[in-house]
Formats: sequence, C-alpha cells, structure tokens
Amino acid sequence: MTEPLNTGSHDLPITEELAAFMRTGWADTRRADVRALPVAPWAAKRRAALASRFPGERLVVPAGTLKVRSNDCDYRFRPHSAFSYLTGAGEPGEVLVIEPSGEAVLYVRPRSPREEGQEFYRDRRYGEFWVGRRPDLAEAAELYQIDCAHLRELELTGPARVLRGVDPAVDAAVEPGDGDAELESYLSEARLVKDEWEIGELQAAVDATVRGFEDVVRAIPQALRHARGERYLEGVFGLRSRLEGNAVGYESIVASGAHACVLHWIRNDGRLDPADMLLLDAGVETDTLYTADITRTLPLSGRFSPVQRQVYELVYEAQSAAIEVLRPGVRFRDFHLTAMRVICEGLHEWGLLKDSPDALMESGLYRRYTLCSSGHMLGLDVHDCARARAETYLDGVLEEGQVLTVEPGLYLQPDDLTLPEEFRGLGVRIEDDLVITADGARLMSAALPRHPDEVESWMAVLLG
Repeated sequence: MTEPLNTGSHDLPITEELAAFMRTGWADTRRADVRALPVAPWAAKRRAALASRFPGERLVVPAGTLKVRSNDCDYRFRPHSAFSYLTGAGEPGEVLVIEPSGEAVLYVRPRSPREEGQEFYRDRRYGEFWVGRRPDLAEAAELYQIDCAHLRELELTGPARVLRGVDPAVDAAVEPGDGDAELESYLSEARLVKDEWEIGELQAAVDATVRGFEDVVRAIPQALRHARGERYLEGVFGLRSRLEGNAVGYESIVASGAHACVLHWIRNDGRLDPADMLLLDAGVETDTLYTADITRTLPLSGRFSPVQRQVYELVYEAQSAAIEVLRPGVRFRDFHLTAMRVICEGLHEWGLLKDSPDALMESGLYRRYTLCSSGHMLGLDVHDCARARAETYLDGVLEEGQVLTVEPGLYLQPDDLTLPEEFRGLGVRIEDDLVITADGARLMSAALPRHPDEVESWMAVLLG
C-alpha cells in the first residue's frame, strides 16, 4: 500500500511530463563507504538480553513519530530513548521487532528511489529534497548491524508486547496486553547500569557541557547589558550544544535573582543584575543522545556577597557530604538523606527552624526551602530510567556503572515571611554528574569548580 504524500497546502500540481522528467537523469549516490556505527555491537548485546528476558515472545519497540510544532512544521525528531538504546538508529516511524525466535528486524523507511514515485521531491516530511537523505536498506543494515526491512512490510498481527505511547499506529495495530507494562519497566531497568561505551558517551557530554559553562561565564559582561540577559546566555550555551552535540539534553534553566527559586525556570527572559546570582542548569546532548546535567550558581559580579556565600556554602557542604556516601551497596536514597541532614543542621544553626535536626528530618519542615529530591539517574534521558520499578531504582541500592546526579538546593522564595529579608529571593543549586565505581564514585564533572573560592577564581580568569 502506497502512503499519501505529505505535500503542503500550496503545492502545485505535477504534470505527467514533469513527473517523467523528475524520474530520470540522476547520478548514482549509493554510498560505498558506510561503516557500522560504534554503538552497533553494544546495541546487539542489549537486544540479545531483551530477547532472553522475554523468550518466545514478539517484542515491538517503535522509534516514535514526527510531532507537529505548528501547522505544517514539525519539531526536530528525536527517537524514543529505548529504541535508540536497542538500535542506535533514529529516523521517524522506524520500528524494532524481536521475533519469538530471538531474531531482530529493524523496519525502516529507506530513501525512495529516484526512478519511481514522487516522494523524494514532493513529500515535505520525508522527501530527500525537503529533509535530507535517509539510508537505503543496505546502508541501514551496515550502519546498525541488524536485518532491515521496509516499513511497508511490517505486519503487526497476533500477540506481542509493545512499548506503548510512542507510535499511535503501532498502538492501534496490537491489542494492549498485561505484559506491556513489564516490557516498559524492563527497558528502563536495563539502562540502570551503564556499559563502558555509554560511560564514554556521558563523559563526552559532560566535557562539552563544561566548555559550554565556560562560554557562558565569558559572555556575562555582554549579557548584563542586554534586556534579556538570561536568554542571551541561553543562546550562548545552546550554540555550544549544537556545535558539539545534537542539542541541549533538556530545556536550559538560566535563572537570575529570584528566578532561581523556580525549580524549572525555562522562560529565561529576565534581565541580569550584577548584584544577583545566576543559576545555570544545562547539559549538552551528544549526537548519540546521551546528556549531561550540571548546575552551577554563580555571582554575576564575579564575587559572592556575604549572604550569598552563606547560603552557597551550606548547599556546598550538603552536596559534598552526599557525594562521600556514594558507593556500591548503599541505598539510592541515602545520599539525598545525607544532604538533607546537613541542610537541617544549617537551617537550625541559622535559627530559621527551631526544632532539632532529628526532629526536622522527621517532620519534613525543612522541605519548605528544598522542595525536591537531590538527584536522579542520568543517561539517554536527563531523568533516566524513570519507568523502572521502585524496588530496583528509588528503593534499590547503588551498583558499579550507574551514573547519577547529586544536586541539593536551597530555594528561599522572595515572598517567604519566615525568612529574614536578606535571604529572600536567593536560590542555590549545585549539581554534578558521577559514575559509581568499585569502591566509591568518580566525579565526571570535576573540571567545573564547586567550592565558592574556586568558583570566584575560575570566573576571574574567564572574565579577564
């Protein structure tokens, strides 16, 4: 069955003469230099593990579909993370099927031959002249090291476990089953421990992000003069992410002054004041779709004021204590609880909360000023493995090879009358990426300073 062309509302009719003319006179552009992607052998191991987990069953994992941004304009496509993890591929509409025999087939939309049809020059969603070249079947098989077939050959009949909510056509073709949720959980849990290749990709993402943070600091003087200084700095980091990777791994948080008290401030439309701090939470996503996630809170003047330093140092002490806890066998929640105890001790010492730290940990009153947890798994998604069962993630224990963030914060709202006036509107978060090792954890983002003295010295060098 031939799919209809995705032509625009102002597409002109094609005469028979033009259609015939467009079918001829093209050079052979098949590629002879195609090589397997570095991820291919790792993805094959992951598919084998998936097939072993559900022996004798048909498993369907779609890449996802294009999503409309406005009218006939789509968002830039990014495949579902589970699909990328299992294949390394990433064109819209692709579907991975693992048959009951364990054989894996990747169904793709190959480039349309020039000698037949009109897709290559008329289809605005998939046409090569509109969106660029796709691999043909032979190229795809070589790139991904998997048997490939045309999407039109995909038949979704009979029982199967399906990763749902990704491709509406796939969802509609296969009746929902009790096993679908189990497949979704497995596809998250399989990514809890990163392999050697993944850790290398994450380190590359972190290293590029460090360079992006340096770019931002160098741009502060220019951004201070702009009416939308936050957005100026967002653009500076975004440039680095596109030059060295696929994009940002999530919407950058560029929050100056009291905006730092908004956990997911992504409007980034505020003016900068040199008397304020800037909370920058951003990460580069590599071309292989692994993302870093780093936060620094920086004095826009280059030096912390006494009250800014007081708040920053408490968060720094909390983060440092949490990092010390990390090692295999420790409960995932322990590093957060360690950080929060330090926060409770500080809030009690400051006189903001009268109860003892033990009582505060029990009552949770400190959460008025911290709001959220202190870290999460990191990988293909910034909040990676989110569909894993609680007993394997949140209530589980750390294992060698897991990559996670540690990010305690204090968010002292500008209208909070329980706070002394000088504290109101201060928001501080420090976030780093770490990989669990055999005897502890390695700070992947160690190239960015954390201690306030080191932050000031680092900024002084970059600002000249």
